[in-house]
Amino acid sequence: MAALKIFSVSFLVLFLEIALIRWLPANIRLLSFFSNFILLASFLGIGLGCLLADARARLFAWFPFILLAIVAGAATFRLEVSVVATGAIYFTSGTNEDILQIESVLLLPAIFFVVVALFTALAQRMAREMSTLPALPAYTWNVAGSLAGVLMLGAMSWYELPPSVWFGIGAIVATPLLLSAEPGATSSRSRVLGPVGVTLVAATVVLVHIISTNTLWSPYYKIVVRQQGDDTVVEVNNIFHQSMAPLEQKEYFYQWPYAVFGDTFENVLVLGAGSGSDVSAALRHGAKHVDAVEIDPTIIRLGRELHPDQPFSDPRVTVINDDARHYLRTTTKKYDMVVFALIDSLTLQSGFSGVRLESYMFTQEAFADVRDRLTDNGVLAVYNYFREPWLVDRLANSAAVAFGTEPYVHVHEARSFLGVMLAGPRVAQMPASPAIPERVTAFGQSHAPSPARLHQRDRNIEPASDDWPFLYLRDRHIPRHYIYTLLLILGASIFVVAPVVRRASGRWSWEFFLLGAGFMLLETKSITQFALLWGSTWVVASLAIVSVLVMALAANFVVSRWEIRRPWVVGTVLLALLGLSYLVPVGRLAFDSLAAESLTYVVLGFSPIFCAGLLFGSAIKRSTSLPRDYGTNLLGAMAGGVAEYLALITGYGALIGLVALCYAGALIARPRVGK
Repeated sequence: MAALKIFSVSFLVLFLEIALIRWLPANIRLLSFFSNFILLASFLGIGLGCLLADARARLFAWFPFILLAIVAGAATFRLEVSVVATGAIYFTSGTNEDILQIESVLLLPAIFFVVVALFTALAQRMAREMSTLPALPAYTWNVAGSLAGVLMLGAMSWYELPPSVWFGIGAIVATPLLLSAEPGATSSRSRVLGPVGVTLVAATVVLVHIISTNTLWSPYYKIVVRQQGDDTVVEVNNIFHQSMAPLEQKEYFYQWPYAVFGDTFENVLVLGAGSGSDVSAALRHGAKHVDAVEIDPTIIRLGRELHPDQPFSDPRVTVINDDARHYLRTTTKKYDMVVFALIDSLTLQSGFSGVRLESYMFTQEAFADVRDRLTDNGVLAVYNYFREPWLVDRLANSAAVAFGTEPYVHVHEARSFLGVMLAGPRVAQMPASPAIPERVTAFGQSHAPSPARLHQRDRNIEPASDDWPFLYLRDRHIPRHYIYTLLLILGASIFVVAPVVRRASGRWSWEFFLLGAGFMLLETKSITQFALLWGSTWVVASLAIVSVLVMALAANFVVSRWEIRRPWVVGTVLLALLGLSYLVPVGRLAFDSLAAESLTYVVLGFSPIFCAGLLFGSAIKRSTSLPRDYGTNLLGAMAGGVAEYLALITGYGALIGLVALCYAGALIARPRVGK
């Protein structure tokens, strides 16, 4: 029974963590760019809850109240994060609806600490249940429950089930816990408060269902489809994403490359095909075959059902549900034209990383992949509303590096810096002054003339790279709103944590704190690395998290049977593997076999995690207070999540050095046997 309770509450903790990372950004506009804050809040809350395991107050009874308050608040106040930042781009909703704008420095901490409170209440119950078993078995059941939570939400994403099902599963798991007594508590308390808690959790599920009415839930977004005039509009996470209309009513740039070069493109690749307008343009201009790559299966289905031109029904079209960069890396086909079809995902790759879903599509390495997929007379076409001239400069500079020739670029400044870029061998055959329409005819915008001008790129704007994939930052810096918010959160967290640590039994463990910080950075690195290898899909992110938990279980299995008597040996191997990972990032080595490439990078990526698991498992095995040390470890993980923002300046490769410092520090702080 004790093991089952540990499994259940651990399942609930990680399941709700990932569910909120998906659900909250879908209902609070632009929070989709700050999902990492929910992750940090959950780690702080779990850490606090573990440290409060022996407190007199029993916080788990408050969990249903706080969960209902979070859902009701997001539904009632129509909150919007207001970001005023120079040198960074955030795609706003463009809505005319009444919303409550709150500066990010105020709203993000408020959301942060409500989520902290939720997970503090949950984690205190988890820690109390874990204290009923020896440390190592308790940790094993904890990891197993967490693994089950990830797999469950992954399965529900696969079947595109709505949030009412997610929260319904959470309610089912929470009900026995609410109705049963905590360790050391009287059953009479549960008989009184349990039914109230179950009622509130059920009310939360009902409210989530009401909020989700008339919405679709893909693995990436909340999707709303509505009719506006002759256009079918698709909104994702409450932000306008795309419209479906006959090709003649769409912007000119869909057909412009064909107007310049003629109907001479036989094989066309459309990346980020969306609902199909770019595919429709290729078919209209005589393409013999079009490969349409789109990452979101729900948007593909909407295009099949609702696009008036029905491009995906044409026998000349092959629709491929895949990450665009992954497709480029794995296909052997050659194309006369590759089209970047207004690729802007409006969401993060995962809640464990600050990288947006499309970021790896616009690096100089990605453009080099495109170059390798073009025929000897091929061309790359990129167009979008880029908002800022420096973003156009970044793409032009990246293309210049990849192709070794000057790209052609023109922009419409009055239309959100709509830019059209052509690169590749066929650019040399362009007419000297191609005709550029003055009317963009953009959906929802003025149709007044907007003359284009040739864009002279600023060579000082750094191209994005696989190591520094931050497309929407003008230069290497941490935006001020991040700094202010992080400082406010860290300051308040210290204020809250300090008295809890002072009252916790035993002393503060720098070993567990540094192990947590290092592991969080290592996990983030693994997720971003495997997004490059296998694509920035939800499957890859989920499998990376699952793999991390499996490595933790495997390490735990080893530690339960053999004593780690020389941790410095394990630490030395770990540091050596980190050094090798730094020297051999994904893509550095050339492979003829995709299987061989995957196996090599899996070993390089997950062997350090296994070693880290050995160090943590052996430390847990010696723990005199599992709640205290586990809580300290999770606070360290929060610090590691904050440290990830340094990658905005250094790139991800440099974070490996920080990981190495964390583990070296943990080894130094490790108490000697018998001390």
